[in-house]
Amino acid sequence: MEEKEAIILQNINKCFGSFTAVKDLSFSVPQSICFGLLGPNGAGKTTTMKMIYGVSKRDYGKTEKMSVFGFDPQKDSLAIKFFSGVVPQENNLDEELNVEENLKVFARFYGIPKKEATKRIAELLNFMELSEKQHSRIQELSGGMKRRLVIARALLNNPKLLILDEPTTGLDPQVRHLIWEKLRNLKRQGMTILLTTHYMDEAFQICDRIIIMNRGEKILEGNPHALVNANIEPFVLEINSMVSFQKIKANIPAITRVDESADVIRIYSREQLTLETLTKKLKPGEYYLRQSNLEDLFLKTTGSTLNALQ
Repeated sequence: MEEKEAIILQNINKCFGSFTAVKDLSFSVPQSICFGLLGPNGAGKTTTMKMIYGVSKRDYGKTEKMSVFGFDPQKDSLAIKFFSGVVPQENNLDEELNVEENLKVFARFYGIPKKEATKRIAELLNFMELSEKQHSRIQELSGGMKRRLVIARALLNNPKLLILDEPTTGLDPQVRHLIWEKLRNLKRQGMTILLTTHYMDEAFQICDRIIIMNRGEKILEGNPHALVNANIEPFVLEINSMVSFQKIKANIPAITRVDESADVIRIYSREQLTLETLTKKLKPGEYYLRQSNLEDLFLKTTGSTLNALQ
């Protein structure tokens, strides 16, 4: 009987010498959703991915458990690789081959018959909007095209599970949105997607569920929209300098919450009008009034921003 959960982690730990990369991590991923691991660099996201995929072994524990579609990555890593597609952080494409040749080589790794591989490659190049680049050398592709090709390569074996490690880092907004739409399409087709990202907007746009990690531990878990609504004030006023902040400091009401832990001073409130009143003492360019987001939630729970280096 097939498990309802695509992925199950229970009390997972991973240490490298005296350094703890992942600590008592537990979560489960239902099938056919997009699940995101969110956190700054060094949060333990990539290490967790590698353990799920069987590239890195978790530390033994009496209560620990890990299952990927019913398989234990510690024992059945080859089986998991057979039904998974992986998009690593780096675009590890063969620079000596063209676009189509890169995919043909990978298809042979999976033992896909030549006729089937040719058809599948054409479908994927069309899906990722790369058909016109079929015979182009890798050096001729833009960063966004290379990223889309790596995703196409990960889809060659029709995976049940697609694993993406920072899929849109360094890409321009237009390419990022294109990749997001492709991932939504795959999810609608029933694919389970697991991704790591430190872009809060990426998680907010495409993830059904997320966990927020920091220093190897899970901080929060749930639907990103629900997490923001339940755990933080809905409005925030950003002040870009201490000089500007001093202009309004005496007028800040007690019902607000002030966070001075980052470069930008943030004033949170449940009432937008309260913050709008404060802006009357500021000049355009000194402030930014907006709705709260996942970055604000992470800052509240951990004291650092999502893009902080740790």
